[in-house]
Parts: sequence; structure tokens; C-alpha cells
Amino acid sequence: MQEMILIIDCGSQYTQLIARRVRELNVYCEIHPFNHLPELTPHIKGVIISGSPSSVRDENAPRLELDAIKGRLPLLGVCYGAQYLSQHFGGKVEASETREFGRANLLHIDSSSQLLKGIEVGSQVWMSHGDTIREIPDGYAIEASTRDVKVAAYHIQGEDTYGIQFHPEVYHSKDGLKLLQNYVVNICGCSQDWTPASFIEDTIAQMRKKLGKDQVVLGLSGGVDSTVTAVLLSEAIGDQLHCIFVNNGVLRKNEFEQVLDQYKEMGLNIKGVDSSERFLNALEGISDPEVKRKTIGRVFIEVFDDEASQIADVEWLAQGTIYPDVIESVSVKGPSATIKSHHNVGGLPDFMKLKVVEPMNTLFKDEVRRVGKALGIPDELLGRHPFPGPGLAIRILGEITKEKVRILQEVDHIFISSLREHNLYDDVWQAGAMLLPVQSVGVMGDERTYESVVALRAVESTDGMTADWVHLPYEFLAEVSNKIINRVKGVNRVVYDISSKPPATIEWE
Repeated sequence: MQEMILIIDCGSQYTQLIARRVRELNVYCEIHPFNHLPELTPHIKGVIISGSPSSVRDENAPRLELDAIKGRLPLLGVCYGAQYLSQHFGGKVEASETREFGRANLLHIDSSSQLLKGIEVGSQVWMSHGDTIREIPDGYAIEASTRDVKVAAYHIQGEDTYGIQFHPEVYHSKDGLKLLQNYVVNICGCSQDWTPASFIEDTIAQMRKKLGKDQVVLGLSGGVDSTVTAVLLSEAIGDQLHCIFVNNGVLRKNEFEQVLDQYKEMGLNIKGVDSSERFLNALEGISDPEVKRKTIGRVFIEVFDDEASQIADVEWLAQGTIYPDVIESVSVKGPSATIKSHHNVGGLPDFMKLKVVEPMNTLFKDEVRRVGKALGIPDELLGRHPFPGPGLAIRILGEITKEKVRILQEVDHIFISSLREHNLYDDVWQAGAMLLPVQSVGVMGDERTYESVVALRAVESTDGMTADWVHLPYEFLAEVSNKIINRVKGVNRVVYDISSKPPATIEWE
């Protein structure tokens, strides 16, 4: 079984980033809520306790059951985790008299520290806490301090337990990755053998054992996640995998034909189903974005079930679920508040008697791409921007009509094509256009117009959890705006979205 680091999630916004940094070291890790910890098996080599928006002094703050961990496995508390390990075992945590947020420098480092080995005095770290450790329990030794934080790092003598009041996982902590490497490799003894090649080898073996001679059906979307899932399963079970690519009527311009051809060239066992009229009819008159999502999901399942029922003896439904999909569906205090219904996570309707297999559900998006590259999938497919499951339906604000779909497909095509022509596509994580439910006054020739407004959106991100708007050149935006207004009948105004996530989301609906 693959060795791993267990990350205990106490609700920090940075918890996923800890996991990503650990995985950069070719060490597998999993995130589990503090109140739903897994069984401690021998393949767990160490434990990290995340930060939290809570104070350890709060009555409802996360409480951890550490009897089976502390002193038995290497343990690293980060921020809240460090404060919890201090207060719970006899130390004192108080509200800080000064704000301990932002950049700081380690002005004292214990030269014998295994955790801080190779990190020099003056190293920049990132603080983000309102409480601070005033007193540490007996048997705890301070290993690092900053100007304002006496207990920046400590070690419990006689055991591999450490606490730090800064965040090594964020970019601003310059030696953060070195600290994590010291912990997971030197202290926990992880062998750093979790690579794309090892993942592929292990997953193919698991899938062959799990699926046997059973028939499997997979709904392909044209996106990276489902594509890599299809190729990986095809490697494992060949023509036992039946791929279905459905045109829901709200794909990008010419996407159905182009992507279907690419899949066939890759040798996948695939069938294309054009159900665009069925979807558009079902969406008629619907403006609420959540109802749109659910309508598209319902009709997709109906179409998919019609096609799947034509495959003899199908037993399994494969899905391109990835790790953020899983994490976003579970919070540290039960089910997350619904931001949007997720097309990859959740149960199947009762009438679809299929078991679910999700071979990619332990990977982040960038890891999926690395696995895809190792599988030989063309860069053109792996480099595709993410595209929402409900497609252009949630980029058309308000009611969906054929004419609105036509307008947005043309606008989107000009925007994406222009990004490629100007070699900007790969600098952007996701881009698209939104058709707004407002019209504006314009002048074309000698005539007054009253037509639609479109908003262009381009963001940079790693996995979509956070995102910032891309500073596209003004000259480029001016050229794209001019092309759209001149070529797309029905649009007379183009705007550019300069909102970041948070507080805004990437999509508008």
C-alpha cells in the first residue's frame, strides 16, 4: 500500500495548499476532517495538523483525538495545530497584543533542529494568526523565534512532535518547502516514490482487479479530467470501456465535432450523441442558474441512461472526479454550504443501477495533467482550459435561447482563438465570455443600436480554488472587442471582468 502523510483539516483556507506542497515532494498525502479521521494503518508515516479560522480558546473550536498519534507517529502542528498542541498539554495561548499577519523573519533558529535543518537565520515566513503561544508546556523546546513571536517553532523533547506558528505551505515562506521536506522525508522517512508513472502503474493494476471482465461506461466531456480518466481506463481494460460524448447544445462552437474526432484518433471506444435540441427544449424559459444546472444534469442522465442501456451487461459508471471535487463536498463540520451543485460528486438516481469507479479522485488538477502527459495524451487536449459541466448555459445570464447560444458561441470563439493567435492561451488558466441580461445603447454607422453586452473573463490559477484576473494587454483587449462588435450581430458593447476569487467566483452563475 502507498505510504502517505495524513493531513488533519481544522478548517484552514490553506489546508489544500499543504497537501499540494507535500505532493510536490513526490510524497502522497490525504486530507481528512478532524472529526472523521481514518484508521491509523502502517502506511501512514506522519501527521500534519492544519490551521483553523477558530481560536483554540473558543468553546466550539476543533478538538482533536491524538492519543493514537502523538508520541507514536511524527506530528507537525501548523498555526492552530501548534497552538492546540501547546494549550492542550499545559501551555498558554492568548490573544496577541500585536497583529501577527503577513511577512516575518526567523531571527533565531536552533542549529540542532531537524525540522529547520538547512534554513538560515533571516528566512522569511508568513504569519496568519490572532492568537499566540505565551507559554509552552514542560518538555517543549523553542526552536525558532521572530521579532514579535517568541515561539515561532518548537519541538517536544523525546518524540517527533513539532509545532510552528507560521505557514510553510504558502509562497511567501521562502524556505517552506525545505521545512516540509525536512519533515516528510528526514523525520517521517517517506521515500518520495509517488510519481505519475507509479500512479499509473498502481491504478491500472487496481482497476484490472476491481473491474475484472465487467463493462464500464464513461461520459466524456472533452475536458482534461474525463479525458485522462478515459485513457487510463482504456489502458487497463481496453474495449470493456464504452465512452459516450453528448452534445448538450451549449458546448463551444464546433466543439462536438472537433473533440469527437480527437477521441477517435486516440483509439478510444467512443460514441457521439447529438442531443442539443432535447437540452435546449428542456432549458426553455429557465433563468435561475441552479435550476439550469439541475435541468442539464437531469437531461444528461436521461440521455446517458438511454445510451448506457444499449450496452450489454454494463456494470460500472466511470467518472472524472478529482480530489478538490471530493474535498469541496465535505467540510470539517459536515456537508459544505452549497456554493453550486457539483456535476462530479453525488449519488446516481435510483433507476441507474450502476456502481461508480473514480480512478482520479485522489489527484489535484495539475497532477491529472502530469499523469495525462505520462500517458501520452496530446498537449492540445491536456492544455485545454477548464470548461463548466453546464457549458455556456451558466455563461448566458438569464433565459437560454438558440439565438443567445449562437451569439455567445461566436463571441467565445473569437476570444479563445485570439488568445491562441497571440500566444496568450497558455498564460491563462481559464477564459470565457458571459452574455449579460442587459442591453446598451450604441451607434453603428448612422444608426442607433440597442443590443447585448458581453463580459470577457480570463483568470490565472492552479486548481480553481483561488484565482486572479489576468492582466491581458490593452492592445489585445481592444482588438478582441473590435472583432466581436464588428462580427457578432447582436452585440454592441464588450467589458472585461477584473474580479478575483474570492470574493467573486470564476463563473458568473
